[in-house]
Amino acid sequence: MDLQEVEGHQVVVSGISGSLRAGSYSRKALRIALKGAAELGVETYLIDLREYDLPFCDGSNREAERKPDVERLRHQVKQAQGVILSTPEYHGSFSGVLKNALDLMGFDEFEGKMLGLLSVSGGPLGGLNGLNSLRAIGRTLHSWVIPEEVSIPRAYKEFDDDGNVKEPDLRERILELGRQVARFAFLHTSDRTNEFVRLWEEAPMNPGAKNR
Repeated sequence: MDLQEVEGHQVVVSGISGSLRAGSYSRKALRIALKGAAELGVETYLIDLREYDLPFCDGSNREAERKPDVERLRHQVKQAQGVILSTPEYHGSFSGVLKNALDLMGFDEFEGKMLGLLSVSGGPLGGLNGLNSLRAIGRTLHSWVIPEEVSIPRAYKEFDDDGNVKEPDLRERILELGRQVARFAFLHTSDRTNEFVRLWEEAPMNPGAKNR
């Protein structure tokens, strides 16, 4: 199903790469996830934090407001209906550069958005602790964190030199993550779906239910 063609509704899915390393496996995996979303006809774009001059968040946002790249980041996330966060595992958690980017944003950018999570690690756990932390952050920002998530342990074994995943089943899992974010983002913003929910909520109680 091409989601762009349903109701003339445009769905946008963005992906934030939480790594500054040139050959980042989390960025490679994110590109595959966005490809999965694009298969359904949605517009996708990758936010590579290497290309943003972001200050450290000091809690006041005064310096941040003066930085054009902060405004660019906020705008790009705000216009998306779905967001995929991809991170390497650092010391049992997600990356500091991603945390700082998230701290520079808030409800305006994430509330009501569909959120997909992806992590990679050099060790055997695949960044699961980082995913748990990101899931908590997503809930705090009132995002809808989708049930599916992808963790890739020992990522250095999973990718070839061209950034392709060697194992077909793993590649399909990453693609499906992107597809699921796109599907749920469409359903959440679909006029027909929202109308159905409204009518269901306003429907009169079944009088026969009282006799059961």
